[in-house]
Amino acid sequence: MKILVTGIEGYLGCLLSPLLMEKGHEIIGVDTGFYKVGWLYNNNTSTAKTLNKDIRHISAEDLQDVEAVVHMAELSNDPIGQLTPRITYEINHKGSVRLAKLAKKVGVRRFVYMSSCSVYGVATKGDVTEVSPINPQTTYADCKTLVEKDVQSLADDDFSPTFMRNATAFGASPRMRFDIVLNNLAGLAWTGKEIKMTSDGKPWRPLVHCLDICKAITCTLEAPRDIIHNQIFNVGDTANNYRVKEIAEIIAGIFPGCTLSFGDNGADNRSYRVSFEKINTILPGFKCDWNAKQGAEQLLDVFSLIDLNTDFFMSRGFTRLKQLEYLIRTQQIDKSFFWK
Repeated sequence: MKILVTGIEGYLGCLLSPLLMEKGHEIIGVDTGFYKVGWLYNNNTSTAKTLNKDIRHISAEDLQDVEAVVHMAELSNDPIGQLTPRITYEINHKGSVRLAKLAKKVGVRRFVYMSSCSVYGVATKGDVTEVSPINPQTTYADCKTLVEKDVQSLADDDFSPTFMRNATAFGASPRMRFDIVLNNLAGLAWTGKEIKMTSDGKPWRPLVHCLDICKAITCTLEAPRDIIHNQIFNVGDTANNYRVKEIAEIIAGIFPGCTLSFGDNGADNRSYRVSFEKINTILPGFKCDWNAKQGAEQLLDVFSLIDLNTDFFMSRGFTRLKQLEYLIRTQQIDKSFFWK
């Protein structure tokens, strides 16, 4: 299968493309290159041909003979959405819907969209499922709901979109991110021997390892059409719902000499437990291989191997907001987030 992967140089994309290539798929990558500086380690895998291009500039020619699109190239996470809400809507909503419409127009048959469990926002009535009410609390989450709605309406006999509502990702990647909860706490535990929580850690978060997300994408691309056609899947495992305090306790127990303390209630009111029964029941071949403890152990091994220090951990390349603020401040990107 010829597959175009957007965001191929990102945290997930750099792991996904080698897995798909190993399975014999032909991969074309697209990436605007905002986070090239964020390289944690070398994983010695093959790289796909990659177009250095903003998703808003993808053309029909770029999609020639493509059978499936995996779309994950958006401005990622809530702080960026708060920094630039207008541009977030332009890229994450309008840019993603434009890409889906173009893909359908040129005959792409499958469109796998990386959504997020953050669309559930605040949920207090048990584990949410794919049919539960959504309650987005941020620009980032709101854009996910808008793309789902608009792209679902494009589905027909020749165009099959699938929406992957990923739990909060964790785990090691060459294009590392330290602005997500488990990875961030692990970095603090290694570099400072201390996790000092500003909140009480009571909110719930579902977690999923980055390699398990890649596994879900691969299974979706290879599944029979009638299983994935216009479907929403929560991506993760119900056993991997944790309170933030539990995540911190797991990490403190894995990283030698790490102390742990908690604060009062935080300003972030997002809290949700998620059911992942659907994906584990319906999607052939999918089952999570990782939990939080295994992920923390993996990160301890990686940090030991590369001798991670505080300056490197805190550097802008591994935190999306820091890197974009740098590109804006140095005027390397314009007010619409295009390279100058």
